[in-house]
Amino acid sequence: MIVRKGKMAALPALLLLLFAWTQASAVVEGVTGPTFNLTAMPTYISTADGGSILVWGFGANGGWPQYPAPTLIVNQGDTVTVNVTNYLPEPVSIVFPGQEGVTASGGVPGLLAQQAPITGGTVSYTFTANHAGTYLYQSGTNPQLQIEMGLVGALIVRPSPVNRAYEHADTTFDHEYLFLLTEIDPRIHQLVEYNLAAQVDNTDYHSVLWFINGRAGPDTLADANIPWMPSQPYNALARAHPGETVLLRVIGGGRELHPFHVHGNNVTVIARDGRVLESAPGSGPDLGRSEYTIQTLPGATYDALFTWTGEKLGWDIYGHAPGDSLQPGEYAADHGKPFPVILPELQSLTFGGFYSGSPFLGTLAGLPPGQGGLNLNGGLFFMWHSHTEKELVNNDIFPGGMMTMVIIEPPGVPIP
Repeated sequence: MIVRKGKMAALPALLLLLFAWTQASAVVEGVTGPTFNLTAMPTYISTADGGSILVWGFGANGGWPQYPAPTLIVNQGDTVTVNVTNYLPEPVSIVFPGQEGVTASGGVPGLLAQQAPITGGTVSYTFTANHAGTYLYQSGTNPQLQIEMGLVGALIVRPSPVNRAYEHADTTFDHEYLFLLTEIDPRIHQLVEYNLAAQVDNTDYHSVLWFINGRAGPDTLADANIPWMPSQPYNALARAHPGETVLLRVIGGGRELHPFHVHGNNVTVIARDGRVLESAPGSGPDLGRSEYTIQTLPGATYDALFTWTGEKLGWDIYGHAPGDSLQPGEYAADHGKPFPVILPELQSLTFGGFYSGSPFLGTLAGLPPGQGGLNLNGGLFFMWHSHTEKELVNNDIFPGGMMTMVIIEPPGVPIP
């Protein structure tokens, strides 16, 4: 039985899914181009409150339709071709904000772009990816319905070398992760399922489900490509070692603003809508800004860099003695400083699933039977989530919604 307002109702699922985090990928999942064959079809997604909702998705190259649409990955300078075949009950088109000189062939005229007609109709789009960066693509036909239904995805244009977000060296990263933020009002999806789309009233819109990369917490923390979520293949769990740089690619994919809040350290926002925040061409992100919350606007994209070293905590995160060697990425000024308090006895503590038994990075210590167990490497976990509190639930069930985590892993722990 699901307790609708019970804060503990989702915890068993959280504990089960978090055993999979060691397989999370440090490279954005997606489909590489420059040619993509997308098929628009209906499918169902699972929600973390135990529900199932009809969505409209694109499947790539004959694959299963996805929510959100497949992430398209190309190289800067590629001539990109996107072929769309439509099996939805109304015409479908795609627009590519931030891309120049998009041309279309086939299909029928639409308000914003050429459309693929119903029942197997096709249309083809071509453009040159001149600018590196993070972009979205979305339906240009009846967007108030079709974007809500799921026809929105990420487009990533990589420069050379590929470990940079943009051409400038100051945008270099060690790991990258996508955070495509969307929301759902299930009433709209139910009307579409019952062939009553004409009754949708957008003035009465009320979202109750919130997603990162098509999953709500705690499903965001499970493996990518898990078999029981075929239409939601992307996870959202970030990992890094101390001192490494993480690139966050954040996209507002829905109709609402989402303040995406990071714990552990601020991020430096280096680009907006695929353009570097720079004072002059080629100067790099010298206008980048330090933020603890990215105010993610609908339709906007943000690139941000995050690094964690434990700087200025005031104690040695490894529990070193003063004469011990420095670890990679360690904040040297706190090397050898003792932990500032004496921890209580175990019988006086309450244990979370992520507690390793020790406050020190990379250390596993004794825990009572049945406690902990989800922190396999002695890492440090920080929550990344929407700062709108109502968005941390799944249809009023806490915890969940627009929530994920970053794990600071000890040096030497492999991150794919």
